Amino acid sequence: MMYELLPYHYQSQEINRLTLAHFIISGLHFLGATDRVDKDAVAKWVLSFQAFPSNRALLKKGEFYGFYGSRSSQFPIDENGDLTHNNSHLASTYCALAILKVIGHDLSTIDSESLLLSLKNLQQDDGSFMPIHTGGETDLRFLYCAAAISDMLGDWSGMDKEKAKNYILNCQSYDGGFGLIPGSESHGGGTYCAIASLRLMGFIGADLLSNDTSSSILDPSLLLNWSLQRQASDGGFQGRTNKRSDTCYAFWIGAVLKLIGGDAFIDKVALRQFLLSCQSKYGGFSKFPGALPDLYHSYYGYTAFSFLEEPGLSPLCPELGLPLLTSL
Repeated sequence: MMYELLPYHYQSQEINRLTLAHFIISGLHFLGATDRVDKDAVAKWVLSFQAFPSNRALLKKGEFYGFYGSRSSQFPIDENGDLTHNNSHLASTYCALAILKVIGHDLSTIDSESLLLSLKNLQQDDGSFMPIHTGGETDLRFLYCAAAISDMLGDWSGMDKEKAKNYILNCQSYDGGFGLIPGSESHGGGTYCAIASLRLMGFIGADLLSNDTSSSILDPSLLLNWSLQRQASDGGFQGRTNKRSDTCYAFWIGAVLKLIGGDAFIDKVALRQFLLSCQSKYGGFSKFPGALPDLYHSYYGYTAFSFLEEPGLSPLCPELGLPLLTSL
């Protein structure tokens, strides 16, 4: 239904239309229903959002040439063929590439050279990334987007991995989790972005917990302890201490435990029961039991059930948050 027509409640999310499309199309892949998607039409639509420099010299002018999040953020070119306002965004670029991979589009048809050369413009001196070339904040979310983009394109020339690693390690808190920025409270989403990025960049492996901790770049036992403490008495996962369980954190925290080899310690029966309590009779999943469903929580409900190995769902690539077959 959402693939055909979004309800009016999503009007305020127009600027994130590519993100909504990612939740819909990648979600359909998890459910084994991509036959209902017009892949050629989707590919043409997604590719229409890519920003291009009018000449190669502009790639060193500080702007980013990725993908716009929606038509409303895509301004026309001027009489000289230049972009008057370039609002391409890292998160939108991640979602665009994710959609294209899910539908089986050949990513070599994308102007990845411009994208990756201009990606360098977004990395800051401390290793973090801005999401857009001007007026953006910097935190682990956008560093993760840069790492995921580089991995999907199979080219890491657009980022300094060593600087990125050091920024991530500066975000680890005393309790083992990661805040979104250095010195901030440990957060489920920030912790996922940290661990998934380190995994994508090759700084940690699947055997993190079984290795000698003295040689690890982080404290895996402390991370494991913090992550396991996020599973609440109702079986769900919370994003921070003293917060309610929330469907999406079943993925954000569950994927962390999967990536470090600690998922065997999850109470999977209790987690499954919590997730089912968030499934709506109308379809999809809600944030909390009894609330209305939405695309965001529905997608991360599917991913959580996928790593729980629910029959009939595509397997999960936890470091990309995508179906496994599309991450190869």
